[in-house]
Amino acid sequence: MAAGDTDRAQQQIDEIEALSSIYGDDWCVVDEDEKIYCIKISDSLDQPKWTLCLQVILPPGYPTAEPPIYQLNAPWLRGQDYTDLANSLEEIYVQNLGESILYLWVEKIREVLVEKAQSSDPEPDIKKTTEEVGEDDGDDFLLDYQPIQEDQIKMLNCMTSESQNDEELPPIHHGNPITDRRSTFQAHLAPVVTTRQVKRVLEKLYENKKISSATHNIYAYRIYCEDKQTFLQDCEDDGETAAGGRLLHLMQILNVHNVLVVVSRWYGGILLGPDRFKHINNCARNVLVEYNYVTSTEESSRQTGKSKKIRKDNKKKTEH
Repeated sequence: MAAGDTDRAQQQIDEIEALSSIYGDDWCVVDEDEKIYCIKISDSLDQPKWTLCLQVILPPGYPTAEPPIYQLNAPWLRGQDYTDLANSLEEIYVQNLGESILYLWVEKIREVLVEKAQSSDPEPDIKKTTEEVGEDDGDDFLLDYQPIQEDQIKMLNCMTSESQNDEELPPIHHGNPITDRRSTFQAHLAPVVTTRQVKRVLEKLYENKKISSATHNIYAYRIYCEDKQTFLQDCEDDGETAAGGRLLHLMQILNVHNVLVVVSRWYGGILLGPDRFKHINNCARNVLVEYNYVTSTEESSRQTGKSKKIRKDNKKKTEH
């Protein structure tokens, strides 16, 4: 590794350690190897009205040669609000070229949230909040449970045409569940090439009583449109703030095409903190690997090892 690369890597480590220390449980490591991090930012620690999740990927050239890749996740953040905030972050980067800027970004976002809280802006209408099902809420609450997923399906109705009603239901695969402190996570996967198929798969999944009674059903999909050479993609948190955006981000990083991933989470009464996001992403990644949408880490390592060996063998041949 060159001296410049070593310096940048150390700067990244120092910055991450500092941010983790400053923000505590609000700071979350999504994927250590890929340098993906997320921080929950609110206008107030006691009674927050406005909350936003900033997700960042630190490229090898950060901070001296490349900016962080970022995503802003909040149900209320749309249109001009998103553009104004993104412009502010990019302005901070330009004004501090070559320096570590994540702390400045976080505090700028907090400043914007505080301004919104102090202004006459109405509070965001969030019907369902993260991990709000109590420990005593067992099977009794499931009997008259009205799944929020109906709203999600209605939203997808707006994106599909009636002429596609006879479209086939794709096969649905289920991954192995992960259980931690009585919470269980399970991923479901289906190949999709239209939003109509996304809607049909969701409808089919929600017919299952166990899945429809999950505390959260987080999903994301990516469909490649060849004619436009672009992706049709979307995600849903289902009350687990920013989880859908993180799931979609994972799928973007893995560069998967034409697939829907749903992760069901059954809350067991014990708060998991940032660990819940790791379990959601691990469930999703495992099922994508299992059904050959991405290669496993082990296979990638073996391939890398093979290519190195081939290069070494070729070098020996040229030397002789």
